[in-house]
Amino acid sequence: MEMPEPDRSVIARRREIAAALRDIVPGEGVITSEDELKAFECDGLMAYRQLPMIVVLPSTTEQVAAVLRYCHGAGVKVVPRGAGTGLSGGALPLADGVLLGLGKFNRILDIDFDNRCVVAQPGVTNLGITNAVAHAGFYYAPDPSSQIACTIGGNVAENSGGVHCLKYGLTANNVLGVELALMNGEIVRLGGKHLDAEGYDLLGVVTGSEGLLGVITEVTVRILKKPETARALLLGFPTNESASDCVAAVIAAGIIPGGMEMMDRPAIHAAEAFVKAGYPLDVEALLIVELDGPEVEVDLLIERVRAIAADKGAVTCRTSTSEAERLSFWAGRKAAFPAVGRISPDYMCMDGTIPRKQLARVLQRTTELSTKHGLRVANVFHAGDGNLHPLILFDANKPGELESAEAFGVDILRLCVEVGGVLTGEHGVGVEKRDLMPVMFDEDDLKQQQRLKCAFDPDALLNPGKVFPILHRCAELGRLHVRGGQTPFPDLPRF
Repeated sequence: MEMPEPDRSVIARRREIAAALRDIVPGEGVITSEDELKAFECDGLMAYRQLPMIVVLPSTTEQVAAVLRYCHGAGVKVVPRGAGTGLSGGALPLADGVLLGLGKFNRILDIDFDNRCVVAQPGVTNLGITNAVAHAGFYYAPDPSSQIACTIGGNVAENSGGVHCLKYGLTANNVLGVELALMNGEIVRLGGKHLDAEGYDLLGVVTGSEGLLGVITEVTVRILKKPETARALLLGFPTNESASDCVAAVIAAGIIPGGMEMMDRPAIHAAEAFVKAGYPLDVEALLIVELDGPEVEVDLLIERVRAIAADKGAVTCRTSTSEAERLSFWAGRKAAFPAVGRISPDYMCMDGTIPRKQLARVLQRTTELSTKHGLRVANVFHAGDGNLHPLILFDANKPGELESAEAFGVDILRLCVEVGGVLTGEHGVGVEKRDLMPVMFDEDDLKQQQRLKCAFDPDALLNPGKVFPILHRCAELGRLHVRGGQTPFPDLPRF
């Protein structure tokens, strides 16, 4: 069978765009060969793949702005990409779009201990920030499991969390400012080293916007002093329900742990086989509860949590007696995702958030859904704030299993909304949850959200096809319904 001849006009158009981008980013900063483009065909949601038309790798803010300005004028779509560790397809390329990679933005620009903040380029890894300030006893609180690889720019785009987000907040609670290149090439700065920016909370708008509003070229984050003491409890329970009851009881007692994570039996066994953290293998659920602060306070809270756990039926209880032991408790949890990869050819990591009181109900229903779809599931999640990460195990080489995994994931997310939760906690909507947005929002809600995008990107060239199941023309949507219909930010702070 003969392959159809490629469209000559498409080829010519691609060459024209590549040549223009090479004028902006010289050297090896523009990639067009198919073999090299394959490195960018997906993010962490590897079930969906698409070769981009062109990849461009700028190294300065001015180059980013110039690339966007050219693409805006030429009507070319742009998909921003950080480290590609995202799990919702937010950086999935477009066949007719330019993928703008920020891997060269990997420098820390300023460490300001007096103001307790760090200014970093978006390609700096999450853990890289902590490593840069650890010598002075500081750290950056949000700590996703992928922190060794995920970047701070991607964390801002998805509003990432981590095991310490219960007490210290998500990315949104720890970002002080960003520099942002808009689709028309303008560069704006939101916030800074000060605690709160004046005017509308545009920083809050940008954080979690999934690359739909602009391209982040610089981030200012808050750093914290390392707690005087941190100790962890490893609590084993005979049922998921008893572990869930313990989570609710600890929070109800007014105790806010530094971290509070839960794993079910399949996740416990996978993590223990991978890391050898000393997890008990005869329990159905495991809680890791970390208390931090002054030593006398931590000692008191440890005893209170132990008593609550015993009252809720804990059958094992270990308390870390050294820093090495505390870190070993967390090592299994941090490695849970790769550990599950050892027991299944493929897995799909879901992300939904529910009220804490619904943990037991959702876990029970997830077990029932596992039977319905004929696929195993391992549960690992941030129990303290109800952010679930069910890992659906499947084999993509077996016909129909990928489709079954997707259907299973849809049922889990619908369940999250049904019990009063939301579609995502930290992975974002991307393409994975895009078609489920009407489950949570009605048409008016979605149109209002799109009006916000229109204020930043009126031609819908920046990361189109993500988040919104139907993308309306901005002219049809009209202005944002804020204060009599006026656009709420006509005068962004520009450079």
